Amino acid sequence: MSGIEIKTHRPRLDAIFAPYVDMIGRDYPGYRNHVERTVTYAMHFLGQDPAVEPIVETAMAYHDIGLWTDRALAYLEPSEGVALADNASRAWGFDPDLLRGIIHWHHKVFSYRGPHAEIIDACRRADWIDASLGWLRKGMPRSAIRQVERAFPNLGFHAALLRLTKDLGGSTLSGGVKVVRGIVKW
Repeated sequence: MSGIEIKTHRPRLDAIFAPYVDMIGRDYPGYRNHVERTVTYAMHFLGQDPAVEPIVETAMAYHDIGLWTDRALAYLEPSEGVALADNASRAWGFDPDLLRGIIHWHHKVFSYRGPHAEIIDACRRADWIDASLGWLRKGMPRSAIRQVERAFPNLGFHAALLRLTKDLGGSTLSGGVKVVRGIVKW
């Protein structure tokens, strides 16, 4: 796995995010770059397969959105709901089980085994890389992570997660417990 392809223009993400930019507010630039990073890593793991790029972009755009749409620390199901509703209302035609699966399993600690395992696990690995600030590499070279982080800077994303954990959970500790109980899958 040498080199990584970095796309800086993703019109699908622009279209998906358009109705949510104001709702996400000041956290939008950081969340957008988090999505850009995770899509970049996932597509690398998937060999840049153009057939799966639209579903990867779509699922990753929605994977944490419940934090803002529902103000929920247990945001997997709310995020799935928003993604599935938009998939239906915007007539994208994505397989609802795959769309839901990518979002639902993106915090799974161990490899995902089940339907659509290759795509779901690539997205899971990609999110762990970014959520851990590159400490967990999941097979991604450090040089590639540095390249992606330079292309799509953090812009306060991880600080926003800590702030939301405290604001939505009552305190950083109780919010952290709610996050772990609500989104981490084994």
